Amino acid sequence: MDTRFVVLLVCVLSLYLCCRAQPTYVVDARVGLGRQFDGIGGLSGGGATSRLLVNYNDPYREQILDFLFKCSITAFATFFMDVVCCFQPKFGASLQILKVEIGGDAQSTDGTESSHMHAAGDLNYERGYEWWLMTEAKKRNPNIKLYGLSWAYPAWVANGGDTSNPYGFPELTAGYIVKWIQGARSQYDLDIDYVGIWNERYFNATYIKTLREVLDENGFSSVQIVAADSSFSGISTAM
Repeated sequence: MDTRFVVLLVCVLSLYLCCRAQPTYVVDARVGLGRQFDGIGGLSGGGATSRLLVNYNDPYREQILDFLFKCSITAFATFFMDVVCCFQPKFGASLQILKVEIGGDAQSTDGTESSHMHAAGDLNYERGYEWWLMTEAKKRNPNIKLYGLSWAYPAWVANGGDTSNPYGFPELTAGYIVKWIQGARSQYDLDIDYVGIWNERYFNATYIKTLREVLDENGFSSVQIVAADSSFSGISTAM
């Protein structure tokens, strides 16, 4: 008997037996669907976790940014961009969301990121490198979602009170966050999609509601709030 025929027969039989051995799974969607998978994201936060990238020389820096964010096919309509990004084999992660730290002038795990407001009367949107990183991400994938989160807050946000509690004056803290979102849009043409409250810390329902109001009042009703950041336990009741 031809050896090639025997090998082919064995392969076919093996495939047949493997298929027969697979269990049957029944999917019942009558009770509703679960969570939607929105993609894979990357994080630049916790104090300078991506700080060195800014100073890499080209072409290496450009290559790293491409592998993180680039979609290799850009001819498709915007409607299909997210799908295209998910299935490109040549450009690494093609991340769908980028979460960055809102610098707070404090040590926040691996280092310190500068705030856009060192004081209540101070405002500078040229500090730090997260603006640069978000801009580079948007260049490569215009549909990438942007998410800002504070690891720490400048002491002035406490308005002379407990500097370990940024929720003491919710209007002040919410205004500080909205200033960051405004700077992203006015200085870098970046629209922030999500904003958190405080990295891995307890939530405050009054602050969350105040932040929503201040966002809406300033034309950012499309910005969604992610909360809580430490545990979801109790937040639905508190809200």
